[in-house]
Amino acid sequence: MQEDSYPEIKIPDKLYFKIGEVGKIAGVPSSVIRFWETEFPKINPKRTPAGQRHYRKSDVELILKIKHLLYDKKYTIQGAIKSLNSEICENKSLLNSSDGITDVVKELRQELINIRNILS
Repeated sequence: MQEDSYPEIKIPDKLYFKIGEVGKIAGVPSSVIRFWETEFPKINPKRTPAGQRHYRKSDVELILKIKHLLYDKKYTIQGAIKSLNSEICENKSLLNSSDGITDVVKELRQELINIRNILS
């Protein structure tokens, strides 16, 4: 396993997850997820009219990544934020290369196919 990799956790194939579901997937209490929302602005769940949080799969993946940085790699909150920001910069530079664009298009295409299958 690479140093920067983290355990692969199977995320159910759903459009939205409630905070309790996200807590079970990540293995942390809902209060921790709410706290991380205040520290990591990239975690931005949709809110229902009643105020319930609905997390997308990308939010759940980010929460798992944050948990790995904080719990497994023992980063501080600020260290985890810097790590995530540097990863975003790397991803942006990949988008500027033709290979990166091809990969992104392939991922988007697959995600659209998954959404179509869910709706069928």
